[in-house]
Amino acid sequence: MSGRRETVILPDGRRAPVWWYEHPAEPGNPHRSGRRDPSRTVLLVHGFRGDHHGLAGIAAALAEASPGLRIVVPDLPGFGAADALAGRHDVASYARFVRLVAEAVGDGQAPALVGHSFGSIVAAHAVAAGPDAFSTLTLINPIAAPALEGPQALMSRLAQLYYAAGARLPEPVGQALLRNRIIVRVMSEVMATTKDPALRRFIHDQHRRYFSAFADRRVVQEAFTASVTGTVTEVADRLRLPVQLIAGDADDIAPLDTQHRLHALLPGSELSVIAGVGHLTHYETPELVAGLIADFLDRHPAADAPPRPGGSAEAGTSSGRTTGAAS
Repeated sequence: MSGRRETVILPDGRRAPVWWYEHPAEPGNPHRSGRRDPSRTVLLVHGFRGDHHGLAGIAAALAEASPGLRIVVPDLPGFGAADALAGRHDVASYARFVRLVAEAVGDGQAPALVGHSFGSIVAAHAVAAGPDAFSTLTLINPIAAPALEGPQALMSRLAQLYYAAGARLPEPVGQALLRNRIIVRVMSEVMATTKDPALRRFIHDQHRRYFSAFADRRVVQEAFTASVTGTVTEVADRLRLPVQLIAGDADDIAPLDTQHRLHALLPGSELSVIAGVGHLTHYETPELVAGLIADFLDRHPAADAPPRPGGSAEAGTSSGRTTGAAS
């Protein structure tokens, strides 16, 4: 299933490219299942240097398994087909963008929000700044600790030097460095945990095609800084809606111990751990991730969520359980 591209007009007048995924309805029966709200919107937020393609697997699997859901995946400003921002590309700016997209596509309701990796930071901050704008929050491989302080601090420092060099070198040299296919391939090899040759080829091809789809050096440098300094944890006490965490037990970027600490900071949250998978759950186990999200949304229908701004209903909470999911 491929997404349908549309351009939406945001409340501030900007245009934003988004991709829609919906279940192909049977003739005469537009919503085959009564399990979910027939017009519930789910908004997915991709990670650093990615675009909507990175979450296409999860979006398609969720739409296929969940008749009635409308899955929306925008490109974050400065990546993919989206124009760069006039100001800084920091967490606050991206969070504001996500809230504006939610308002534009939510059809008067609070969408469910899903973020992967850097997208988890953006999504959490979007909820913290607009708690009534979303019904639920799902964080996939969430960044719970600053990258410059964790077990991968050395690699993060090296990456910091890499992006700084790319920004400061003469334009042609800097662009060539930041878009270097060998460096992208090394990154891809390190991050992939699957042993399946075909799946590894797919992951490497996705990174080759889309990992360098950024607008300019300023965008990627500012977004990188945001990705290694921001965390979900810093706004955890403001996430007062149903929260789902999905982690990989082999994730070196978002280590499992940080996921358990984040889970403890979010009373009523749910944590599902996928065995044998690292940071690329969106590529390696998209159907499993989509199934976990679908189950979570089933147990937290939109009717249980707070209304859009102006309402006063209190959000429900999840069961607080920790679950394991085999890959």
